[in-house]
Amino acid sequence: MSLRVLVVDDQGIVRAGFAAVIDAEEDMTVVGEAADGATAVVLAAELAPHVVVMDVRMPELDGIAATRIITGKENAPRVLVLTTFDLDAYVFDALRAGASGFLLKDVHASELLDGIRVVAGGESVLAPSATRRLIGHYASGAGAGFHADSGPDSPGSGPRELESLTDSQRNVLGLLASGLNNAEIAGELGITVGTVKSHVNALLRKLGLRDRVQATILAYDLGITRPNPPGADHL
Repeated sequence: MSLRVLVVDDQGIVRAGFAAVIDAEEDMTVVGEAADGATAVVLAAELAPHVVVMDVRMPELDGIAATRIITGKENAPRVLVLTTFDLDAYVFDALRAGASGFLLKDVHASELLDGIRVVAGGESVLAPSATRRLIGHYASGAGAGFHADSGPDSPGSGPRELESLTDSQRNVLGLLASGLNNAEIAGELGITVGTVKSHVNALLRKLGLRDRVQATILAYDLGITRPNPPGADHL
């Protein structure tokens, strides 16, 4: 099934460029384009895309606010935020708003396409610099209390939510939040990738989390995972 993508950017030439790259892929179709956040909200409801590629700075309604509205609805699409500005506030606000990914606009076309596929599959992707700063934010102690509080699926705020997890699910959560992908987690625990996926899906469901980004944030907030020195390149 072709991935349905909505492209949102206030610069027409940028929007057209992204759309052309995405539409050229056999497994993707651009179902719509929007030049501002308000239009993006309307089109996301009308066109039912799987992924929204979202700019941050736009007129009418910015990309962060639009993301919060879009992801707060039932059966919401995944949102991949693209921006020229690699600023802490944008990274944290995008995650709080419910974005499943954050990349800079200067990424290679292949990275953009891979990012769309990753978030469509229910996982997350962050630019390496954003990941390093997010981890550094927690390492400095500034991240305490930082939750991805976006709508009805927001994570819990205490260890009581963890009581429903099995030991295996708790181990997977810790490794996931350390930046390991499914294959790496499988190698660490000596289990199959399929089993890792089952554990991830189960813990997300039990904790009421949208995706791996929210799981990572909650793991740091609750002290399940300790920040590593800046340098990790992925979630």
